Amino acid sequence: MYSSLRSCVKDLERTGQLVRITEEVSPDLEMAEIHRRIYEAGGPAILFEKVKGSPFQAVSNIYGTNERCEFLFRHTIRQVEKIIQFKIDPTVFLRSPGKYLKAPFTALKALPRHSRRAPVKYGETNITQLPQLISWPDDGGAFITLPQVCTLPPGETKLMKSNLGMYRIQMSGNEYRLESEIGMHYQIHRGIGVHHTLYKNSDEPFRASIFIGGPPAHALSAIFPLPEGLSELTFAGMLAGRRFRYHRDNGFIISNDADFVITGTIRKREMKPEGPFGDHLGYYSLKHDFPVMEVDSVYHRKDPLWHFTVVGRPPQEDTGFGHMIHKLVGPLLPQEFPGVKSLHAVDAAGVHPLLLAIGSERYMPFRDPKPEEILTQANHILGSGQTSLAKYLFIAAANDNPKLDVHDIPGFFQHVLSRIDLQRDLHFQTRTTIDTLDYSGTGLNEGSKLVIACCGSVQRELASNLPTDLVLPDQFAKPTLMDPGILTLQGPKFTSYEKAEEELQQLMAALESQQIKGIPFLVLVDDPGFTTATWNNFLWVTFTRSNPSHDVYGCHAKFTFKHWGCEAPLIIDARLKPHHAPPLVSDPDVAKKVDSFMKGHEKLKAYI
Repeated sequence: MYSSLRSCVKDLERTGQLVRITEEVSPDLEMAEIHRRIYEAGGPAILFEKVKGSPFQAVSNIYGTNERCEFLFRHTIRQVEKIIQFKIDPTVFLRSPGKYLKAPFTALKALPRHSRRAPVKYGETNITQLPQLISWPDDGGAFITLPQVCTLPPGETKLMKSNLGMYRIQMSGNEYRLESEIGMHYQIHRGIGVHHTLYKNSDEPFRASIFIGGPPAHALSAIFPLPEGLSELTFAGMLAGRRFRYHRDNGFIISNDADFVITGTIRKREMKPEGPFGDHLGYYSLKHDFPVMEVDSVYHRKDPLWHFTVVGRPPQEDTGFGHMIHKLVGPLLPQEFPGVKSLHAVDAAGVHPLLLAIGSERYMPFRDPKPEEILTQANHILGSGQTSLAKYLFIAAANDNPKLDVHDIPGFFQHVLSRIDLQRDLHFQTRTTIDTLDYSGTGLNEGSKLVIACCGSVQRELASNLPTDLVLPDQFAKPTLMDPGILTLQGPKFTSYEKAEEELQQLMAALESQQIKGIPFLVLVDDPGFTTATWNNFLWVTFTRSNPSHDVYGCHAKFTFKHWGCEAPLIIDARLKPHHAPPLVSDPDVAKKVDSFMKGHEKLKAYI
């Protein structure tokens, strides 16, 4: 159990899970490049002792592996699991009173604690003295990447009514007045967005506090999808094994154990451009208007650590957050989605673009099985919280294969593709909402969804080899099997949807004229070699570069009473489009500099 971020870092170093970099390193691209190399190699947490332009040290990659995440919370995780189990089914106490005796009291003991002692008030600084982290070449400025933003609704003083969320913060660039203004990137459906709406109808100033650092449980609690009625601050106390300590200062909530606290007032009606920012889908989120906070004070503790991470194409360090969410909140799934056995937001595809689910099919057991109840479950998934942002949802019935596993992605795809009825099992939602960071749609936060529901016996044997007599139009090339039943194909450079319609009609006409068996899924891409090199590449390209309503085609496609269906193969056009955000690419000069630096560093060269 850690009382501070520094105590956590000391523990990681003691157990051989941290590397110190004593040389001065620039926060402008260099620290991020080093972080990515070490993360990709499964390396340790990183302590940057000298950050160019800042008097403060910085640390990253604390959550860099699933094993390290579990190590950080090894003293508390079992009790937190018991609390969640108790919430799911209070009768577990009656069945095993000894095992769950402490569970009802753990949350009470973890309630936030008011304390006059505030290590974070040791000193004051300003925004430009903080490490000005820039992760990608086209980022619009320096960003805080692990902030914990705390707000209360207007008229409320009870801390248990607060919202603690992780929303990125832009410290410099664009039109922000240096030192006095910072950008706040959040959507209206998030907790802080709800507060913002309430403040618009209030005369009260919209005060906000931003915490950086503190015990590692604090950052994790800011992103956790918690059960109804459980405060983020109480959860932080439970997971830290130490109550969240705070006090109030001029109307602001101050986390006493944070390393840094920034206080300020969010303007209720004025917004300014924020971004671009290299984001977790592997592309830049572009410049858009978002709220602005007027900075009041910047506090720090003695010997503080600037806690940061680097966001980019998954997997990245925040994958560890997903692991902990699944471990702790996974048992709540049947309660949240009755009938759903398991759900996997696929990290390699950017999380929201692709969900895999296993449901239950119990309707009409006396007739031939077809998707019925799992469609109800799919609608529930797409109508709830964060899962409502999903773009593609593949859902299969557990009845067909009790051993089916949503985390065995190749096996899951083979199960679905061998059973799917393409004339019946495709269900579109058009002109709806998708993830704000997904630029494959028709506008900001606008796009479509596709549910692929699979239930019943095997309909086809999936091909493991390319057809020897496959004939394609001249502009299509390099047919490459990704896996049994999945074909990728290089198409011409995408120019417009009108032109794409012509190209796809030619391709489908060629395919319809041939007997192609065992290939129900075809993905049109720019580079089949890259796409098929790994499953991560395939998932990323296919599901981040396509919008179902615009980019899904099929042979012999037709509408039957407004239901769209086709014959094999189903085609997804996953070529890059002009309206897509650019993918993230490291600066080549910085990459060479980091190569040289790491090769000359005894403790870093193992991670090149």
